Amino acid sequence: MRVFIVFVLMWSACFAEDVKVFEFTDTELSKLEVRKVRGADNKTIYEVGSNENGNFLKAIADNAASGLGKEVKIDLNQTPFINITWKIERDLPGIKENTKKGHDFAARVFVIKKTGATPLSNRAINYVFSSNNEVGFYSPSPYTKKSIDNVLASTKNNLDEWITVKSNVKEDFKKFHNLDVNELDGLAIMSDTDNSKMIAIAYYQNIYFSAD
Repeated sequence: MRVFIVFVLMWSACFAEDVKVFEFTDTELSKLEVRKVRGADNKTIYEVGSNENGNFLKAIADNAASGLGKEVKIDLNQTPFINITWKIERDLPGIKENTKKGHDFAARVFVIKKTGATPLSNRAINYVFSSNNEVGFYSPSPYTKKSIDNVLASTKNNLDEWITVKSNVKEDFKKFHNLDVNELDGLAIMSDTDNSKMIAIAYYQNIYFSAD
């Protein structure tokens, strides 16, 4: 019986449907929660576009920082892998991203787990398209150890070209926060340059969760 149960669980995981997070339409954009970072001079400009692969979101951050958030439940036992297709047209060379003065990313996708009564108690993993660090580099945010910056792509390797990356979010929460997380509570997108006062241009497309 135990072997059968394990087989059923494995079979279910293999056939779990992908969970698409964003549609990147004008209607969706109007409904997403916009959060401007405290102290930022400007809001990041987000606009919808399309190409042969569907809709995308273009972000222009000019000394700006604001994110787009969505509350969504993701079953990490069924679909633990986040998949992100993105591109950086203009990056942020020369900044030290793991310092407060340089903590800007041309593109990032947050995954969020509520672990307390207030937003400050939440744990997050910040999947970033870095302008200066290599893929695989990670460090706590200089503002809070409850958020980890994890580099999934770098303009050192891919500048002004579309790239698709993926990561096992369930394993990442265990690695970075020592938490066994079964369900995510939300996601957010942000392109920000409020610390460096520079300009970044980025594109996001086809963000979804999968079984493998």
